[in-house]
Amino acid sequence: MTIRHILAILPLLAVLTATAAEPYVDRTEVRAFVAEMVDKHGFEADRLTALFRMTKYDPAVLKAISPPADPRVRSWHVYRERFVEPTRIGRGLAFWSRHADALARAQETYGVPAEIIVAIIGVETIYGKHTGRFHVFNALTTLSFDYPPRAELFRRELEALLLLAREEDRDPWSYVGSYAGAIGLPQFLPSSMRNYAVDFDGSGHIDLADSAEDAIGSVARFLRAHGWEPGESIAMPVQVAGDPAPLIAEGILPQRLPADMSAFGVQTEGAPAKPAALIDLVTPGAATEYRLGFNNFFVLTRYNRSAFYGSAVHDLGQALKQSYFGK
Repeated sequence: MTIRHILAILPLLAVLTATAAEPYVDRTEVRAFVAEMVDKHGFEADRLTALFRMTKYDPAVLKAISPPADPRVRSWHVYRERFVEPTRIGRGLAFWSRHADALARAQETYGVPAEIIVAIIGVETIYGKHTGRFHVFNALTTLSFDYPPRAELFRRELEALLLLAREEDRDPWSYVGSYAGAIGLPQFLPSSMRNYAVDFDGSGHIDLADSAEDAIGSVARFLRAHGWEPGESIAMPVQVAGDPAPLIAEGILPQRLPADMSAFGVQTEGAPAKPAALIDLVTPGAATEYRLGFNNFFVLTRYNRSAFYGSAVHDLGQALKQSYFGK
């Protein structure tokens, strides 16, 4: 491990080894959060205080979210093999068959292809197999007040969870999900549940944990709300003969027409005349794989802000579509 890595993780080690002897309900920053929720949203201080009295520092949450002390070199081949593999394809085909009507309705309503919806749920939870076993309120409290690198983000999610619970007339402690507070088959954070989740099965309430139809509709609505363009391309492979570094440095937001990339050695014959970004999928010891990522690829990365993630969803979706409809 290098000195740089050691210095980077020292603050996290301090958090992980903390005794957290002071209960959350007695901490100044928690009291300030309660006061803010009372002033901003009209919550009852006594009810919030009672919730935080039940909450305990959870070192397992911090261990799960902290970066490894000796991070591995990122590899596209390794990453892709985690998701585009027989188990997810098999379970995905079964999920598609069971919920074909809901998927067709979501595709018609929101313009998002069924294979993309199925792929996202497969990548996120293997169709509900791994949705997490943490009490979301407790996990978000731990992250909000004992994980400095992203405390502000998680405090917003804690706020959203309390609002969501009030809107759904549920106990905030009833939500179960991942160590990061993501809930249900599609792993929506509380803010995404409030903004994009939909009662797609018409039951009168939204249930992303047990209703596959609600999960399907919610994923489709999320993508459409983030700019999904029905019928448009997602990504396509390209060959690169020159130095693409300036294009890679521009990031994954589509900004250039494919034809404009030829000056950098990108061979874009047959590409749609739509703004694109050059995506580099790097594997140590192997040739880098390049793709053009169009607007819909960028939308996939709003779900998880990683080009590897968007590419894995795309590839799993293509494998599912090919298997479902046959060659």
